Amino acid sequence: MSSPCAPVRRVGLFGGTHGNELSGVLLVRHWQQDGAEIRRAGVEVKPFLTNPRAVERCTRYIDCDLNRVFDPENLGRPVVEDIPYEVRRAQEINHIFGPKGSDDAYDLIFDLHNTTSNMGGTIILENSRDDFTIQMVHYIKNALAPEPCPVLLIEHPSLKYATTRSVAKHPVGVEVGPQPQGVARADVLDKMRKIVKHGLDFIQLFNEGKEFPPCTVEVFKIMEKVDYPRNKNGEIIAIIHPKLQDQDWQPLKNGDPLFLTLDGEVIPYQGNCTVYPTFINEAAYYEKKQAFVKTEKIKLTAKHLRSSVSDQSSS
Repeated sequence: MSSPCAPVRRVGLFGGTHGNELSGVLLVRHWQQDGAEIRRAGVEVKPFLTNPRAVERCTRYIDCDLNRVFDPENLGRPVVEDIPYEVRRAQEINHIFGPKGSDDAYDLIFDLHNTTSNMGGTIILENSRDDFTIQMVHYIKNALAPEPCPVLLIEHPSLKYATTRSVAKHPVGVEVGPQPQGVARADVLDKMRKIVKHGLDFIQLFNEGKEFPPCTVEVFKIMEKVDYPRNKNGEIIAIIHPKLQDQDWQPLKNGDPLFLTLDGEVIPYQGNCTVYPTFINEAAYYEKKQAFVKTEKIKLTAKHLRSSVSDQSSS
């Protein structure tokens, strides 16, 4: 049996966490001017531009990656003159939407991102045991079908992300591509908009007392990050093989071509199990020494879900 969950009353819609990912920037600015499509009865939905300075310059960040500094150390840093802009901004966001890990934090945040990789409309989860977000993802996937909506689970014992959205009780990343940095594509923006719309619809149905039976969702769980081949000076000496390029979420088997050197040598994948690469050749990850991310397919199940509102109305 499920235990009733409290209704979701406050939702943040974050755009511009990376200032050159334009779908979220444009949507948030549009919703700040005209919020009709994001209004839902009984829910405060707040569209918010997270990194305005980076947006102004159309760059990923000013001093450091805003999407990696929401850890206790950075959120607790004293504000001195030489503190990185994004750390100061993280503290401001934590003040408005948090504090992270507290009862006062926002219920849910959709953090809107673009990728240069061919990932389609992807949802990113951080917690494999969060029944509410698993149920919401199940609802969104069904609403979008037959259009695929892959789900990436970034829960990992040693890879720590400390994302902007992790301020909320239920953090949800929306990662849509392929779209070049500093460019907007109508098809990509539309996919992002639909994911948010269905997510907000789910929240409204949940708040109104609709019950959701137990469900199972297939997700891609992060295993490890893979770097490009490099020489002793740390310079890249091979690039993503054409047969791997744009093949996000497709199975990669032992012996499949992985990288191609400039001399024409093929470097194959060596692994004892089939994996599903994603974030393939992501432009922003060259600086992070990451050619792609290896994932495995797993299933997540969520218990029966209902809002505690229905208890009050029936009592």
